[in-house]
Amino acid sequence: MALDRTTAAGMLAELVTQRTVSGDPVPQRSSMDAVVSVLSARTNGIAVEGDRDGPHPWLLITNDAPPTAARLVFACHVDTVPAGDLSNWQFDPFAADIENGVLRGRGTSDMKAGLVAATAAVLDAFENGVPAALLLTSDEEIGSLGALAARHAVAECSVGAVVVPEATGNQIHLGHRGALWVDVTTKGVAAHGSTPQRGESAIMKLVDVLARARDELPLSTDAFLGAETFNVGMIDGGSAPNIVPDTAHVVVDHRTVGDGSTLLSWWRDQPEVDHVETRIDLPGVRTAGGDSWIDELPHSVAREPVTYFTDASIIAAAAPGAPIVVWGPGTPALMHAADETVALEELEAAITAYTAVTRAWPTVD
Repeated sequence: MALDRTTAAGMLAELVTQRTVSGDPVPQRSSMDAVVSVLSARTNGIAVEGDRDGPHPWLLITNDAPPTAARLVFACHVDTVPAGDLSNWQFDPFAADIENGVLRGRGTSDMKAGLVAATAAVLDAFENGVPAALLLTSDEEIGSLGALAARHAVAECSVGAVVVPEATGNQIHLGHRGALWVDVTTKGVAAHGSTPQRGESAIMKLVDVLARARDELPLSTDAFLGAETFNVGMIDGGSAPNIVPDTAHVVVDHRTVGDGSTLLSWWRDQPEVDHVETRIDLPGVRTAGGDSWIDELPHSVAREPVTYFTDASIIAAAAPGAPIVVWGPGTPALMHAADETVALEELEAAITAYTAVTRAWPTVD
């Protein structure tokens, strides 16, 4: 095994102490550099391409192989959601301490344990001449922006198969719904709060639209991906209690099974709505069963998709036809939650399984 238990736990702890919150490229670059350092120190001949200094950094790390050699790609994002209100945590989310075999902190399950396991597997592949690649992306949590910036490199990489090491409790999943984030704005007429009848409240108009959405949104279902949903994630409006608000807006998070056009049309057709802007529009992902590579993976395949979106939405379009699995250590219920942790036993199991997969991948003569 390329990384032993102590080394892997130490690498994970180092990554967790780095506050790689989405939207801040500096610590995300630092995490990418740490991964490159681990690989560079233990194997020769790696190639690193990417955009380290851009607003959404990304790196694609490969070994020497013919251009047509099919590579096994591990795709990992380095960013996390914010820790939020620290009073909701029972421990320091950035201390990365270990208690009873569990490493604690923000990003442990989502997805720094998966990143460490992928690094170990890619290192083993490089040492054994297996054509592989490690894709490091930023800002996945806010729309897979790093993967979007890297899509051209993925398209040129001769991708044979992809593992996205998100938290699944080490169970293999074959897809997920898409994501459509919609910013909806209503307009009104400002007036003094003592005479609201002289104005028109943008907030009340927005309230009317949201109440209608609960019953009338044309949400679809899919036999594999499941049901579409909507969540009112952010809402604001007004400038002072004694002013009738002339602007209000809401950001709605849809998880989609289609292209989202019907949902967008619904929001745009509402009489109270002044403007609709799309923040994120990522397609769903599904890998068909019956693929020989998937059939030989060393874990069972779940019948249902994961509930969250991943960089696979971008990778699937850049590498059409390549089977993609979402499969990694960590607990899905702890993603984005306070008191996030990962069991080191799960990390070790992922390293063992990923390494078995890389060793089964055909080498280049």
